[in-house]
Amino acid sequence: MKKNIFKTLAAINKKVLPIYSKDHNFDLSKASKIQMALIGYKTWVTKNALD
Repeated sequence: MKKNIFKTLAAINKKVLPIYSKDHNFDLSKASKIQMALIGYKTWVTKNALD
């Protein structure tokens, strides 16, 4: 059940949240705190969806 929740969250994230990897000029060292929080959240959800 936990895996299904994270898969659903990952699908929602893919549609709603911005994708930084497609921006070729995006520099992770210059990312704001909000951008870093979003990247961390998306990484956490993806990691749990794949387990």
